[in-house]
Amino acid sequence: MKHILITLLLAAVPAAHACAQGQAAKTKTELSMERQGMVDIHTRDKTIPVSLMYARADNFTGQVLYTDLTRAYLHPKAAAALAKAQRRLKQLRPDLSLKVYDAARPMSIQQRMWDKVKNTKKYLYVSNPARGGGLHNYGMAVDITLCDARGDTLDMGTKIDYMGPAAHIDREDALVKSGRISRRALENRRLLREVMRYAGFKPLRTEWWHFNLISRATAKKYYKVIK
Repeated sequence: MKHILITLLLAAVPAAHACAQGQAAKTKTELSMERQGMVDIHTRDKTIPVSLMYARADNFTGQVLYTDLTRAYLHPKAAAALAKAQRRLKQLRPDLSLKVYDAARPMSIQQRMWDKVKNTKKYLYVSNPARGGGLHNYGMAVDITLCDARGDTLDMGTKIDYMGPAAHIDREDALVKSGRISRRALENRRLLREVMRYAGFKPLRTEWWHFNLISRATAKKYYKVIK
């Protein structure tokens, strides 16, 4: 019996170690997010994949902006709404999932983005920190797409972060007619908007992937910017 117990204990050690490795320690930025009232979206719904685009260099800046941020944080109200949208999507399409590419964003990162575009034609796509930034800076906005069970993203007509008319949602019929985006991409965009609106989010005209939970005026009046 003693030999069996020792064997079981030794077998449990690697499993415990692997579990501990899977729960990586929170970084300085992540702890700062939590102190400012943000929550990891996986505390509300663990089924939503996260792939933060600014933690990689393949974004419009060409730089890694989130050097110590891999978790997606949101204001608790936005995180709850996002979980509601995921539940609605699963009701309509159990084979699909939401996938988060950006969520709460410190104002310091917003400044770096603005500096990249302020003297270019792309300045319209980035909120100016001098004017209070955007809803990402309050944890009330999310950049999101749809993916399949393997985590592969669906065709949405353009990649996330594309700065141009093909990403606009107010001219999609014309984009399909001209062949710029496919009919399937339009259907996927509409499904994404349906579930996000169901949860209370509002789409952004110029970016099919961007959704705000509240208005900028409301954010400035009642909520604090993330530092």
